[in-house]
Amino acid sequence: MRLADGPGNVALETGDGPPTTLLIVTSPPDASPEIHDLIVIGGSASGLSVAVSSLKSGLRRVRIVEHDVEVTFPDLVGEHDLDVGYGERVIEIDTDDDFVVLTTDRHRYSARGIVVADRHDDTTWRPSVALPDSDRLHIGDADLPAGEHDVCVVGATDHAVELTVKYTDDGHNVVLAATGMDPSRLSPAGSAILRQLEHDRQATILYRSSPKAITLVDGHPLIEWHDRHTPDLQFDAVVFAPPRLLPYPADFPISETALASRRVWFVGEPDASDNEVGTARPETVAPGNQIGIAIAESCFPELDISKMPSPAERRTRHAGVIEELRNEHYNATITRFDPHHSDLWVLRVRPDTGSTSFEPGQYASLGLGYWEERIDEAPDPAADTRWDKLIRRSYSISSRMFDDYGYLADDTAAGELEFYIVLVKPTPDNTPALTPRLALKQPGDRIYLGPKVAGRYTTSSVTDPHAEVVFFGTGTGEAPHNPMVVELLRKGHVGPIVSAVTVREQSDLGYLDKHEQLSERYPNYHYVPMPTREPGVPKRYLQDLIRDDDFAERLGVPISPDSTHFFLCGNPAMIGLPEEDDDGNLAFPETTGVVELLVERGFTLDRRGSPGNIHYEEYW
Repeated sequence: MRLADGPGNVALETGDGPPTTLLIVTSPPDASPEIHDLIVIGGSASGLSVAVSSLKSGLRRVRIVEHDVEVTFPDLVGEHDLDVGYGERVIEIDTDDDFVVLTTDRHRYSARGIVVADRHDDTTWRPSVALPDSDRLHIGDADLPAGEHDVCVVGATDHAVELTVKYTDDGHNVVLAATGMDPSRLSPAGSAILRQLEHDRQATILYRSSPKAITLVDGHPLIEWHDRHTPDLQFDAVVFAPPRLLPYPADFPISETALASRRVWFVGEPDASDNEVGTARPETVAPGNQIGIAIAESCFPELDISKMPSPAERRTRHAGVIEELRNEHYNATITRFDPHHSDLWVLRVRPDTGSTSFEPGQYASLGLGYWEERIDEAPDPAADTRWDKLIRRSYSISSRMFDDYGYLADDTAAGELEFYIVLVKPTPDNTPALTPRLALKQPGDRIYLGPKVAGRYTTSSVTDPHAEVVFFGTGTGEAPHNPMVVELLRKGHVGPIVSAVTVREQSDLGYLDKHEQLSERYPNYHYVPMPTREPGVPKRYLQDLIRDDDFAERLGVPISPDSTHFFLCGNPAMIGLPEEDDDGNLAFPETTGVVELLVERGFTLDRRGSPGNIHYEEYW
């Protein structure tokens, strides 16, 4: 018995008589092709972007051919009334006069142009960071367990945005680690979705952070970042988004005449068009954010499509663009802006949506656009090149000491977050971007608030209510210590609590009166303000409190490695973290910091996998 192919049918020969002809019903391609302006192969972020922008540009018949049962961002289909052929597989691409003919397993299409956006994952790609053996670490699309989990997606492309959307829609808390991501280089759909995720506080985007090392703590991945300003974060799962490869012409197949027609375009980078399987002509390859313009110029010369204006051009042409940008990016309102003096402020921020719960000691991110005015006249070249982008900075969350009724405040679920911020002045080597713009704000103004409150700098290690707890801060470095002190007192901590802070002048102590009230009410609480440039006040630093044994001599508070916890936040020179070699030997900075003085007394650093009694917030 054998099978014999016939045109449009299959003949079954058994050897006992004439073959029996069977009609195979598989929805063969239509005899006459459907006429379209544009066919988009692949419902990726780039494919959807091309379809949406083409319809807005004036094309009438645009169809997306997607081999899967859904596209990347399904909500865009209904929103823009997109025509999608689901479950269609490409069989051939050829030409017919001035048209391109696409044959799938269901239809034949005749179109003036085709965009191939059906990207392939690079299955050979591996992260540069070593991955421990764990089923909580994934490369590429992964189905995660149902429920609310902390998930980190690592990547800087549309693929990373697609995975972020997927896990956010599944109800997970997602952090996107996106070092090198430039939203303007994403597809328009990917860029818009990313902005919406941030605006709605549904995902945290770390534009400067990529994993330096991943270890397992109690079976969960803990990420140490290349960016020292991002503290270590622990997740339930980490998913790497591998880069996407240019679609291969040999995958379809596509005829040589179609390749040469300049009516078939591939989404990708022209300098990456060569690959092992086939070659797309570099002149018909364009990045996702430019493919629509490229194919319009090639296939639809009658359309009046101008290139996207630069940020500077956009700023000049559109008087209302600033308000548009604010509406697009800002998701919170400043409810309080109290200048302790012109350069030092306490502000409170209420988000439009999402939680503000936090553990005392944690931090959140604030942001303003480069389009906002500055209080100074410092040269700011970034404002021209990134005029329509956000500036984001992380700040420790502060808190009130007392509520409106005079009781110890519990701001951990108050619906607002309080921040303690100093104006950073420009120097020849640094032009600060955020605080000179924040200085011009007032209550009622809009601002960006990041969705994720994070940080391991908390009092969770203080389990003995009789322990001595010491907080050292420089300037606004006392911000996280304010809620930490209040939390200890609210929980009934009876051991000594000391909060010491160095500032330049007495006027730089924004919470002085509240700390004095705490000291009067709670005998076990001691506030030690140390101005270093106040006339008539001897200049002393936090290190001097340890050298001169002020705790025992002046405060009556003994300190001991057996019972005392130190918390350090502020100037890195004050903290003085050492470098550690492979043998565990510590090399301290040239300037003696607090850590070195405490280690000499038998204290130990609190580090990953090695608990200690010196806790530090170095991301300052």
